[in-house]
Amino acid sequence: MSESDLKSVEVKVFGIVQGVGFRYSTLSVARRLGVSGYVMNLSDGSVKVVAEGDASAIEKLISWLKHGPPGAYVRNISVKNLPYRGLYRSFNIEF
Repeated sequence: MSESDLKSVEVKVFGIVQGVGFRYSTLSVARRLGVSGYVMNLSDGSVKVVAEGDASAIEKLISWLKHGPPGAYVRNISVKNLPYRGLYRSFNIEF
C-alpha cells in the first residue's frame, strides 16, 4: 500500500448521536474496515471520529457515519482531511 492510498480524516457527526450506541457501532464498523483511530462524545452533543487507513475504507466509514446505527438521527457531518501520520495502531473509544 503506497502513501497515496492512505488517508486521515476528522469527522464530526451532529444530530441524535449520543445515547444511541453510536460510539460502539462506529468502533465495530471501523475495526471491520481495518481503520485506526478513535471515536468520542463531545460536550456539544456531537460525536468526533478521527480515522486513518486505506482511503477506500475511510470513504466507507464516512458513508456509514452519514446515517449511523439504528436509533441514531444524523442531521449533518463535517469531514476535515488531515495529513496521514500513522498515529494509531487500532480503533478505540476515547472518554
